[in-house]
Order: sequence, then structure tokens, then C-alpha cells
Amino acid sequence: MGYNRIIMSTSLINGIQDCRLKAGLTQIELAERINVSRQTIISIEKGTCVPSVVLALRLAKVLGCTVEKLFNESDCKRVCGVE
Repeated sequence: MGYNRIIMSTSLINGIQDCRLKAGLTQIELAERINVSRQTIISIEKGTCVPSVVLALRLAKVLGCTVEKLFNESDCKRVCGVE
């Protein structure tokens, strides 16, 4: 599926879900457009997995936003323990 399992913060989770809802897409529609399962979209939105770079780029393209909008850099640094 192209993702690594780590726990994400709420703001990271909400970035993807918010962009999906603004684009007017269901989880199933988004999954079909980027060629993954609905379960993968659910896992990404819940924060139980982080998409690969390729998948993050697909998400951003389909959702009409940047990867930075989907994943806040400061939150990523906190989650990964990088300052």
C-alpha cells in the first residue's frame, strides 16, 4: 500500500480529511482516484499510518492542495522527534 505505520497528531489527520471534504469527495472516491483501498484512506485519516511520498503527492494532486497543507511540518517534526 505504500505507507509506514506511525502515530500522527490530530492536526495531521484533520488536514487530509478537511481537504477531502472541501474537494467534495468520499473516502471511497478518493481511494479510487489514487488507486488504494478505502481502508488505506481511513487509516491515513485516523493517523494509524503515514502515506509514502508518492502517495502523499497523489493525495495532494487529487485534493487540489499542497503536501505541506496535508502534513504540517512542525507537527511532523514533533511526531518524529526532530527539532
